[in-house]
Amino acid sequence: QVQLVESGGGLVQAGGSLRLSCAGSGRTFSSRGMGWFRQAPGKEREFVAAISWSDGRTVYADSVKGRFTISRDNAKNTVYLQMNSLKPEDTAVYYCAARRLQYTTVIATSREAYNYWGQGTQVTVSS
Repeated sequence: QVQLVESGGGLVQAGGSLRLSCAGSGRTFSSRGMGWFRQAPGKEREFVAAISWSDGRTVYADSVKGRFTISRDNAKNTVYLQMNSLKPEDTAVYYCAARRLQYTTVIATSREAYNYWGQGTQVTVSS
């Protein structure tokens, strides 16, 4: 059982930066891979970034590669998404999610691989 709560969203100007946080609870947080997804108006929820449960390996969507960084601090049960050089097309509701499986070495990018979701936090980038 994992519960997740996102925070850190807001309104920023294009080119600015924002850091999202996802606070987790539950005994198995540190044994699950974590991911960030986003959903813009009228579009399906899409993969943004993921991080493995233990070795720090990461995967990014091409649209955010080089601009976003995912990280985690298992001692604090928290995962982060540092967003730099923000663009208007980054505007969306951002969700963090925890993997269904524990201890897996495979990093997943599909929604179906994640069983626990936060409520989402709005990020709006103005031009």
